[in-house]
Amino acid sequence: MDNRVPPRATGPGPRRRDRHGRGMRGPIAPPQVPLAASRAEVFADLVQDSVDRLERRWPQLADIDFLVVEVPRLDRPGQPWSDEAVPLGGTIASRDGRRARVVVYRRPVEIRTKGRDERAALVHEIVVEQVAELLGLTPETVDPRYGED
Repeated sequence: MDNRVPPRATGPGPRRRDRHGRGMRGPIAPPQVPLAASRAEVFADLVQDSVDRLERRWPQLADIDFLVVEVPRLDRPGQPWSDEAVPLGGTIASRDGRRARVVVYRRPVEIRTKGRDERAALVHEIVVEQVAELLGLTPETVDPRYGED
């Protein structure tokens, strides 16, 4: 009976962990399971859920692009630093053939919320406020349940 360990190969190449001949480890969860979704993907889903809710009432929202950006850019060229609060969302009006856009900033929203339900409520408020600004309406007109907890 030979219990000797074979010598380690010396050469370039990736170092792999292959204990007991079981092969490489796989992902923790299959891609279909919500556990496999990143925080950014989950946040984008919250924004899309809010947009879907509003599109039933306002079909013209199909002409607006909704974007999720990590953080707002606060250091614009030629403008000094300001001490204003960090924005949670913003709008970009349509021009030069480009569609209007609603932007939701992910990291500031995540920092201000504790759980998924609170985050979903804040995302919906932001989307409603930005859509109201683009359409020139009040948030209560865009969503009659705006401001209710």
